[in-house]
Formats: sequence, C-alpha cells, structure tokens
Amino acid sequence: MRQIFLDTETTGLDPRQGHRIIEVACVEMVNRRLTGRHLHKYTNPEREIDEGAQAVHGITLEFLADKPKFADIVDEFLEFINGAELIIHNAPFDIGFLNAELRRLDRVPVETICSGVTDTLKMAKELHPGKRNSLDALCERYEIDNSTRTLHGALLDTELLADVFLAMTRGQNSLMIEPDDAELMPQIGADGQVRQRKPLLVRRADEAELAEHDKVLAAIDKESKGACIWLPKTETTA
Repeated sequence: MRQIFLDTETTGLDPRQGHRIIEVACVEMVNRRLTGRHLHKYTNPEREIDEGAQAVHGITLEFLADKPKFADIVDEFLEFINGAELIIHNAPFDIGFLNAELRRLDRVPVETICSGVTDTLKMAKELHPGKRNSLDALCERYEIDNSTRTLHGALLDTELLADVFLAMTRGQNSLMIEPDDAELMPQIGADGQVRQRKPLLVRRADEAELAEHDKVLAAIDKESKGACIWLPKTETTA
C-alpha cells in the first residue's frame, strides 16, 4: 500500500479569491513504513501574500521571488502522487487549492490522479468527538514531539502527520507486520535519517486486578449458568 502525506502553504484562505499555493510537501509511506522519499517545493505565486497567512507560515514574497511557478513543478508533483492514497489534515482545504492550480493549467483534478484521499481531521473528530483536533493537539495527545514546529511548514507538518496517522491507526499494524518485527524495523524520515520511535508501553495487570477480573468472570459464569466463554473449561471423563 503506497500512501502520500501531503500539506500545502498558501497566500490566503480561499482559492476562489485568487489565492495560490506557495509550498507543497509530500512524504511517501509504503506498507506503513516511511521510505525516505519526499517531494518538497516552494513556488512563486505571482501575487501578494495575506498578512494573516504570512503570520502562520512565515514565508515572504521576497523569499519566493526566485522560486519556480507551480506550472514548472506540476509534472514532477503529479508523477510523485500518481496512484497513491493521499493523507491530508483538513483535506478539503489542500485539495481545493491543488485543483485550482490544476484548472489554471487545464489539468485533471487531483482525485483522478491518486487512488483516494483520506482526511485525518475527519478521522480525528470521529475518534475524539468534542476534543481539539488540530495537528498540534493530536501531537500532544499521542505524545509526538512537535517542539520544532514554531511556524507552519509543509514538510515538517507532513512528517508529524505521518506519526499522528500511525498512532491513530495503530491497530492496523497487525494486518501488515508481526509485532516483534515492528520493534526491529527502523523508521526513516523525509531527510533519509533513521528516526527512533518510543516503544509501546505494555502495562501488566497486578494481583489485585487479576483477582477482580476473576470475580467478574465468575459472576458472568454464574449468571449465564456456566456459559462464560472466557473461563477455561475443565474436561470431563466418561
């Protein structure tokens, strides 16, 4: 399974008002393992950047002056995401901007290039209703170090999103690899460096908890007239 974590930074909030993409980042994962392959581009938007947007990502028009236009990187971008599932936090925002850029170039929508789009913000709201589900909030909830995220940046955000996604879908690991193998296989960041992940903490039940558990099972067995399937059955001899 090939998945691409994607994020963009833009000149403003609404592509229908002519706002443009100024940064796009993609990080590749295959079978729940980061491969180290990534695509990261800054683009010249040929327009001003809203003050509010610049306060979020810190990217200036002066910095982008010598960067390529989106038209110059579109083929490389589409080739990178081709056939993969896109995983995006607040996907409608990024997809809206990407499709606006593609329409300007008479290209097909991004959904026809990839195999599907997963919105991790929607996933998080379903998993944690009523809670804050920003990327920072999810990093805190899943104990993912985001201390270097002082401003929004597309490449860093995609790497953090990959960690968040793996944490939110941790139960799927058993479908891909054996747990013992997961401890041995390294994670590789977009910079190609091996990244250490915290091992899962397994908390064993103490004697008091085990005794309480046995009491609950005994009560279930009594109520069900011996039909409790979680109690070991003693074999009878004829």
